[in-house]
Amino acid sequence: MTEPAPEPRIDRRTFLVRAAGTAAVFGGAAALGWRLGHPGRPTPWNERIFPPPGEARVAVLRAPSYDRGLEAIVLDGLRAVGADVGGARVLLKPNMVEYDPGSSINTDPRLVAAAVTALRRMGAASVTVAEGPGHRRDTGYVVTASGLAEALHDVDTSFVDLNTGVAAPRQTNSSYTGLRELWIPRAVTDADVVISMPKMKTHHWVGVTLSLKNLFGTLPGRVYGWPKNALHWAGIEGSILDIAAVVRPSYAIVDGIVGMEGNGPIDGTSKSVGVVVIGDDPVATDVVSATIMGMDPSRVAYIREAGRFLGQADPDRIVQVGEDPAAFVTPFAPAPGFASLLR
Repeated sequence: MTEPAPEPRIDRRTFLVRAAGTAAVFGGAAALGWRLGHPGRPTPWNERIFPPPGEARVAVLRAPSYDRGLEAIVLDGLRAVGADVGGARVLLKPNMVEYDPGSSINTDPRLVAAAVTALRRMGAASVTVAEGPGHRRDTGYVVTASGLAEALHDVDTSFVDLNTGVAAPRQTNSSYTGLRELWIPRAVTDADVVISMPKMKTHHWVGVTLSLKNLFGTLPGRVYGWPKNALHWAGIEGSILDIAAVVRPSYAIVDGIVGMEGNGPIDGTSKSVGVVVIGDDPVATDVVSATIMGMDPSRVAYIREAGRFLGQADPDRIVQVGEDPAAFVTPFAPAPGFASLLR
């Protein structure tokens, strides 16, 4: 199922020159000591590109298991938030960071396949699934071992390895890392609609990982290393914001049927919640998802900052459709050092 990776379009000299320039920027970013939302700093995003966030719609849908009814659940959720994919080239970006039998690291392949068929029923011209795992270099192993390759074969959908595919630099629209450009795979830039499809998990560096953090996997490992080390050096929270500001996902579908608590995103413990969360705004979707996890999203630094320009973080301006999120609140054990996020 995995497409052959095209030859990179970066010659060795160009790559080395850019790498040297990037290293200098990392040093500058570290020296800035950027603090998210620090008063008195210039607005760190392009206000012409990001008007003030408007009202958002988020659907919480009961999903007791992965065994049946997933296509109808996803279809109901997408329709409830007013998703428009008619005639669009859609890119689904699940979280497939690593494979460990019996764990809950990845977006479940059955939910990914259900999303593919639901999007086709809504009139999408094409649906491609793509990921650039940050932990394991062998993407083919993760895709095959996890069962994603088989699931995509069953729904006749292609997979693109974003770690090795053709990529080109795009100017950043915000300045949290000091990076002036990000290398974005062509599969992402060619899509009309990008949908972030994360697993509901805690995270040992940023507290929670949902639709915004999931976008780390859109950047190629052949440029940023493993586990996207260059982005970690530039600042993880700042990188989340800068990446989201370039990729601009249209929708989010969160796999909260079984999530992960504790020392996530890889070494945590499975946590059954029994929901799928779907939104027309990734920030609002993360706010609702974090709340279901028993976390206070206003205490998650990058979500709070994203609410200033990337999407809606004010619960009073998030229209809840589907079921009442309060009925599904299932407190997650926080990652080490993040007990302060608990409500």
